[in-house]
Amino acid sequence: MTRLLLGQLAPVPGDPARNLERMGRVLRTTPSDLAVFPELFLSGYRVGDAFHRLALRPGDPIWTGSLALARETGATLVVGAPVASPERKGEVQNAVLAFSPTGSVGIQVKRYLPNFGPFEEGVPFTPTDVSRPVPYGSHLLGLLICYDTFFPEVARTLALGGADILLVVSASPVTSGPLFEKLLPARAIENGLPAVYVNRVGVEDGIVFGGGSGVWDPRGEPVATESVADPTLAPEERILRADVDLTESARWRPFRPVLRDVATRPGEAPRN
Repeated sequence: MTRLLLGQLAPVPGDPARNLERMGRVLRTTPSDLAVFPELFLSGYRVGDAFHRLALRPGDPIWTGSLALARETGATLVVGAPVASPERKGEVQNAVLAFSPTGSVGIQVKRYLPNFGPFEEGVPFTPTDVSRPVPYGSHLLGLLICYDTFFPEVARTLALGGADILLVVSASPVTSGPLFEKLLPARAIENGLPAVYVNRVGVEDGIVFGGGSGVWDPRGEPVATESVADPTLAPEERILRADVDLTESARWRPFRPVLRDVATRPGEAPRN
């Protein structure tokens, strides 16, 4: 079994060092194998032009500090952050990074940027059109960011690419909570994979973020989580623990062979 930690926390906007420090305190007091924190947790969500200054680059202090934390605690650290585009100088991407205790870093950039209501992600960020699972020991992690969950082809591509679990990091407002409650079990069922959702809380620039983090098994059933007592948490914050079996999908899929059937139908399997 894999020990999961879900960090439903509110970041300090514009202060990656303090946010990294807080992740370190959580990981040192709550041992885990795989620790997941929300979308753009290292930077905060509504920081405007500061995304260019805060964007992570290989070798910078926050990057190396995150790797050092993973090595120290033995946990793979999955966290959202802005990253500098490696292809085009001056461009920034909304990404989720998986810092491994072995020193490797897996990165998935957000594919669909919301530009409606209070969201203006198309202004600071450049999207990608590629989804690929990232290594986690002998397994593969399928990483998604918030709005990507609304597009079933993203999760399907990761599943067909060999992902053993779907991890969704999010910065979603309270008004979207009922939608994610329906989408996450659906993504689990249609791909025969466990799904994990970690959404932030707190308020930034008038947006109230809704939490609602949880885990679902390949049948779409909720997985029990345990709340960790921590006197330093704000009332809406939670540190949740759960155990997940990354081999369960292999046992479940013969009863609902959706991936087999879509992969063998020419022209129907998503690419990338």
